[in-house]
Amino acid sequence: MKCGIPRATNHRSVSATASGAGSKLARLVTYIRPVDAIEFYGLERLERSRWRMPVVSQLCSGMGALFGGAALGGLVEALEREAGRPLVWATGQYLSYAHPPEVLDIEVVLAVEGGSVTQARAIGSVDGREILTVNAALGRRAFPHAGQWAEMPSVPHPDDCEPRKLHYRHGGTIRERLDDRLANAREPEDLSGEPSSGRASVWVRIKDAPITASTLAIVGDYVPFGISQSLGERAGGNSLDNTLRVARLVDTEWILADVHMHSIQDGFAHGRVHLWAQDGTLLATASQSTIVRPWRP
Repeated sequence: MKCGIPRATNHRSVSATASGAGSKLARLVTYIRPVDAIEFYGLERLERSRWRMPVVSQLCSGMGALFGGAALGGLVEALEREAGRPLVWATGQYLSYAHPPEVLDIEVVLAVEGGSVTQARAIGSVDGREILTVNAALGRRAFPHAGQWAEMPSVPHPDDCEPRKLHYRHGGTIRERLDDRLANAREPEDLSGEPSSGRASVWVRIKDAPITASTLAIVGDYVPFGISQSLGERAGGNSLDNTLRVARLVDTEWILADVHMHSIQDGFAHGRVHLWAQDGTLLATASQSTIVRPWRP
C-alpha cells in the first residue's frame, strides 16, 4: 500500500514540541510533507523500515538504467519518512545498475536516534543484488544564528535561456519530467574541443514534484553534465557516488544547478554543484566522483 502520511500545507516541516518517549511519534506527526514525492518515485511502504520502488523508464536515464539521482532520492525519501526528521546530508555509493521492470527493495536502518539528530543508512537492492548504499544524518536543531556565504552566479532568467535539447534516447525517461534551460552551458553540437572555465549552469524545473531533499537529489546528480562542458569534448560519466548536503528548503519554481568541475584525471572526474532557488537562497550542495567515458556516436 502507499504510505498514508497526512498532507501538509507545504513541503517544509510544521513546528511542534516533543519530549520523552513520545518524541519520535511527535516527529512523525509534525514533520509532514505533501505525498507528491512519494508519488513521484512510486514508493510503497511494505512494513516498518522496508520500502519498494518500481524501476520505471520515467526514473531512468537515456542509457536505460535507473538515474543515479532518482535512486538516491528514493532512498532519501524513505529515510526521512522512517526517521520523521528532515535530511541534513546523505551520501550514496553506486554499486550496480537497475533496469525496468525490476523493483528496488529498500531497507532503512535507524542506527542512532539522538535528541536532535538521527544517524541512519539505507540499502537499495534488486533480488538481493545491492544497487546503492546510503549513509545519512537527519534532524534539526534550534540555533540563534544563520548565514549564507556562497554566492549565486549572475545568469539570465530561465525565460531568457534556451531549452536543453531532448534527443531520441530521452523519450519516456526522467529527462521528460524535467525542464532544463541552458543558463551558462553549451549543447553537444557546440562543443568545439575548447576547454571552458570548468563552470556551467543550468536552470532546472521539476515538473510534477515539490522541492524536497529527495527531489533535490535528482538535480544534485548534474555534476557529470560539467564533464563535457569543461573539456569541450563529447564525454560524460557514470557516478561512483553522490553526496547531498541540504542548506535550506524554500519554494521556488526553478533551481539553478551551478556545476564546478574540480579535476579530470586518469579517467575520473571530481566536481560539485550548488543548487540555488530563484531568490538566491542556497538550497543544497552536492558532490560526486565519476568514471569518465566518451559519448557513443
